[in-house]
Amino acid sequence: MEIDRADLVRQTHKRLLKVMADLDVPAVLTSNPINILYATGARNMTVFSLMGPFRFALILASGDVVLWEFAGCEHLQVGNPVATDVRPAPGLSPISGASYTKEITRFVADLQSALGGERRLAVEGFDLPVIDALRSGGLELADATNVFSTARLIKQPLEIAVMCEAVSRVEAAAASLEAAISPGASEVEVWSEFHRHLIATEGEYISTRLFQSGSRTFPYFQEAGARQMQSGDLVCFDTDALGYLHYAVDFSRTFLCGDKPANQRQKDLYKLAYDQLHHNAALLGPGVSYEDFARAAWPVPPEYRGHGYYCLGHGLGLCGEFPYVPHYFDDVPYAFDGQFEPGMVICIESYIGAEADSEGVKLEEQFLITADGMERMTTYPFSDTLLA
Repeated sequence: MEIDRADLVRQTHKRLLKVMADLDVPAVLTSNPINILYATGARNMTVFSLMGPFRFALILASGDVVLWEFAGCEHLQVGNPVATDVRPAPGLSPISGASYTKEITRFVADLQSALGGERRLAVEGFDLPVIDALRSGGLELADATNVFSTARLIKQPLEIAVMCEAVSRVEAAAASLEAAISPGASEVEVWSEFHRHLIATEGEYISTRLFQSGSRTFPYFQEAGARQMQSGDLVCFDTDALGYLHYAVDFSRTFLCGDKPANQRQKDLYKLAYDQLHHNAALLGPGVSYEDFARAAWPVPPEYRGHGYYCLGHGLGLCGEFPYVPHYFDDVPYAFDGQFEPGMVICIESYIGAEADSEGVKLEEQFLITADGMERMTTYPFSDTLLA
């Protein structure tokens, strides 16, 4: 599928400017590589940049952008449709060298010049010495994280097209992983097949290592390790993949390893997780409040509540995003306001496992909220063997 990448950047940049105007935010400064990508389309050393402020972008309400790119990488942004002012990034982190405090002083002066007299600035992702210097320079600081999370909440038309293409590619990578599941293979060996296929089809990276088998499927959130799978094991897998053009694909499946038939208890666990997933997905729709959704959610049997998934569902875009919708508990005020809106992408989560079984089942599906309902985005098949 051919995507006009420049148009994609223009759409997300325009959406960010609208949210800035709505929130009366004249300028935002971010070192978050994912938000830099959203605002400017500038991708470079994403995982490395998560470790500190090595690249940063200033977005003004006028639409102007100043991008401080990693020194020596400025040429990567030639032709960028919105970041037309690209400068080498100074070293603002202690690991940049002994002179980083002088670099901070120079950066503040450079930033003030770029702001053109504007004193209000929303900022995120900088160490305390930088924040102190910005305030000492007379800037009035606010939080930029809410600006970006609000903007990214509603997907633009080309974002949805990219996410659909990313789903297709990630599902093909998941098929490679499933084909590699066999007795004697280690979890990391099989998990690596998913990573290999993802990268080979222009994917970015995998944000977690959630792949586990047998007794390691309970409790959940155990990372892929050296355990060798055995016939009859349940195998849980969560994609958590940053796929095509950096857009996330997030679905989960549970497989059965080898030729040994599933036992009845495994089938029961799978059916419970399957019912939870589909019951809650059916509740999605525009205008449905998070509280009404949570109150109507599938009632988790008492024996599984202590180890269930921590939220009912969450947003998705360039990674897992706002909102993370909490469960409702009787006699506890529900303090999470808001509602599902058209253009949101939501992942519904399900995990059923109990200590007595030492096994668990993880399922998850990705949906697009539309003007008149919802659409399932992920289509990877469920296990006929475990549903039998």
